[in-house]
Amino acid sequence: MQAWLERVAEMFDAAFISGDRWKLYLQGLGVTLQIAAFAAILGMIIGTILAFMKLSVRRNGKKTILAVIANIYIDVIRGTPSVLQLMIMWFIIFYSAKNRVAVAVLSFGINSGAYVAEIVRAGILAVDKGQMEAGRSLGLSRTQTMISIIIPQAVKNVLPPIGNEFIVLLKETAIVGYVSLTDLTRVANQIASRTYEPFMPLIGAAVIYFVVIKILTILLERFERRLRKSDNR
Repeated sequence: MQAWLERVAEMFDAAFISGDRWKLYLQGLGVTLQIAAFAAILGMIIGTILAFMKLSVRRNGKKTILAVIANIYIDVIRGTPSVLQLMIMWFIIFYSAKNRVAVAVLSFGINSGAYVAEIVRAGILAVDKGQMEAGRSLGLSRTQTMISIIIPQAVKNVLPPIGNEFIVLLKETAIVGYVSLTDLTRVANQIASRTYEPFMPLIGAAVIYFVVIKILTILLERFERRLRKSDNR
């Protein structure tokens, strides 16, 4: 038992302490959070625009060209792996770009936008149709009713699932190593290759991911409870 503990201590020292390698994990985590945060913001912007495009209809009830474009976008993005999208963005579309972080943010933002679009669309449709009728009966236009009545109610519906989308996005950024970005996962792989001991670096990275995501999950749960309390008032 003592020999095993000594061996674990040696692996821990090689993976985290020796050469101040713990700083590399922090730097990698910083890159991961940076990409996830900016991609989430971009995804929310794209997703909101796509949601309204998809909800747009003509007076005769048929879909508009914007709705068709939004449907195609969402189908293509959701129907292809995010790692392929990242590689296409880096090796084909932005092959001459120097900022890998910006390319990763754009790629993940475009990917997230397709999922956020469905979340926002579902949140708007979840609002009772009588709310639109009530707004129109008060003399508000369709746009005014949407801005003043529908959207504020839809926000409460979409915020929790958007929070979950951010957590998923944070984990998906682990693939940025394909474009040579030194995120948390790539740092673990690099240290494993240097120490020839993959166990401790990979487990360490997994623990860091778990802790960060657990904190975000707790914050999201508290936020959802506050939303429910406000609904009960």
